[in-house]
Amino acid sequence: MKPNRFAAALALLFTLWFAIAPAWGASKEMIQLQTQVQQLQEQMTAMQRSFDERMGVMKNLVESDTDAVNKLAAGLTALTATLQKQQADSGAHVDQVSGQVQALNDSIDELKARLAKVSKQLDDMQSSQQSLAAQQTQQQLQQQAAAAAPPPDVLYNNALRDYNGGNNDLATQEFSDYLKFYPNTDYAGNCYFYLGEIQFRQGNYQQAAQSYDQVLQNFPSGNKAASAQLKKGFALIELGKQEDGVAELRHVIQRFPKSTEALQARERLRKLGVSTRSGE
Repeated sequence: MKPNRFAAALALLFTLWFAIAPAWGASKEMIQLQTQVQQLQEQMTAMQRSFDERMGVMKNLVESDTDAVNKLAAGLTALTATLQKQQADSGAHVDQVSGQVQALNDSIDELKARLAKVSKQLDDMQSSQQSLAAQQTQQQLQQQAAAAAPPPDVLYNNALRDYNGGNNDLATQEFSDYLKFYPNTDYAGNCYFYLGEIQFRQGNYQQAAQSYDQVLQNFPSGNKAASAQLKKGFALIELGKQEDGVAELRHVIQRFPKSTEALQARERLRKLGVSTRSGE
């Protein structure tokens, strides 16, 4: 009788062992997963703390963490499948583990969102740095070009000499170079005016009007203001914009009544058969 009881007790012990073993295995995997998640959270904290000082290192860490999250998600998927398979044997314990797995999934989703946000900030910083570097490079190139340019007086006198000599292409290039290197000097207004004169000679009245307008806008009290306004009026009339051109000629008479340009404006208005004053 006693051997039978012993055998029955032994059989019961083995039955309990096989029932508990899957659950123990699942708990072990859960501990490993929790450990991995804890390590991942520590990496995120360290990454954020050194973000400003170690941007390059952080980028590698973000990529590494992303791979770890993907691997962890794959592991959780496999674990979920295993738990579903063991559900018939594990019962209520599997439900508890499934809840923990869901919580871990939520944590992973949150970590992914934080990683995406940090990655975007990193990309924005890199874009800003690239833009700043491009601006600095452009400024350096401009400074180098200015350093290599002839002195302003030399460049202006060369351009004026070629303009008077009829070398329009060379004069245009020299006047344009002067405006590029010395846009705020006294001669800059003259350069715009002479560019307008060359364009007017070539019949390019639209560009000529724009060049004359640069004189009026940027150098309204310069020595070429009266001539620029007169010639702007002529250019507009050539473009068929007689009303606008007449208005410019009347402004010449009003602003510079005793100038040679005022006499020329009156003569042109007389030929057009219009009054020198508006409203008449």
